[in-house]
Amino acid sequence: MMIKLSIKLEMIMKALVLESKGTPFVYKDVKDPVLNENEAVAKIIACGSGLTIQHVRAGRIKVDYPRIIGHEITAVIEEVGKNVTNVSIGDAVTAYFYLTCGHCKWCNNNRETLCENFGGYVGREIDGAYAEYMKLPAENFLKIPEALDWKKNPAEIAVICDAIATPFKVIRHASIKTQDTVAIIGAGGGLGIHMIMMAKWANSTVIAVDIASDKFAACKQVGADICINPRDHNDNQAFYDYTKGLGVDVVIDFVSNNESLNLGFSILARGGRLVTLGGGVPKNAVTAYAGDLLNKEAIVMGSRYATKQEVIDSLELVARGDVWPLVTDVRDMSQAEELHALVEDAKVTGRAALLIK
Repeated sequence: MMIKLSIKLEMIMKALVLESKGTPFVYKDVKDPVLNENEAVAKIIACGSGLTIQHVRAGRIKVDYPRIIGHEITAVIEEVGKNVTNVSIGDAVTAYFYLTCGHCKWCNNNRETLCENFGGYVGREIDGAYAEYMKLPAENFLKIPEALDWKKNPAEIAVICDAIATPFKVIRHASIKTQDTVAIIGAGGGLGIHMIMMAKWANSTVIAVDIASDKFAACKQVGADICINPRDHNDNQAFYDYTKGLGVDVVIDFVSNNESLNLGFSILARGGRLVTLGGGVPKNAVTAYAGDLLNKEAIVMGSRYATKQEVIDSLELVARGDVWPLVTDVRDMSQAEELHALVEDAKVTGRAALLIK
């Protein structure tokens, strides 16, 4: 009697894997992602290499190991589950970083960053894009507009979903408008550089603030009107001199430590808005006098990442030619360690990215 055996071949892919806290990437074969009915799999073309994922690489953010990091992508849909309708095989896509429920009151009102059932982050709670293929809930894949040449510029297109979308959200959240004076603290960083671009897109006057004066040439290149290193001054008078004694309409703080937040409060104008994005504030670190906030009618707000619609709007904004991401270092997967060392040491101007192949 002849017995037929059904053998399913296990597919593998190449990936950069973090095996344990603070250890180098391991370039190895791993199992191809297997999707469920509500998921999709994409072939990764490029992935941004920013400070957010370097915090994971360096062990400063807790994850379960082994883990594949990376979330800023240019990719092409390869497979979809049977219930998926928002993307199709062959679509060029980027990704939404947050894992959200899609049905709470915040998600239903297009404010996914406040999701009541927040599930974490792509590349932390689930594997990310430092691999040939990535599986996500299909709703986390967002189509790239046809006007964007992702084949020619995969690295630049990949970083839009964070480097442009996060500042775009700040523009809306803080109601930045023409003739506002905007001080960007941490202006020389990857997000700071793009915040300058977006503030100039909003027709505001931009003060680039950083303690690394060697970043100021790049800040000027993307549109900063003036650059100030606060450690070159004994007080905040340089800001009042530049604004003719009025102070700054909007302070955007990507550092958000004791020093930066106290500086931000001290330079706010009447009706000023302070936006914190850094997330590194120790308790009781900030000295803000209630009388000053009251008399100035100042507003203090947090802003985290962007909504799905803001990512879509950012893609369209770039497709129109209004702004263009600044990516200055692109490597292949074999150079991931060298690239992350540069990110760690703040040696990258704008953004960096890996080509996945």
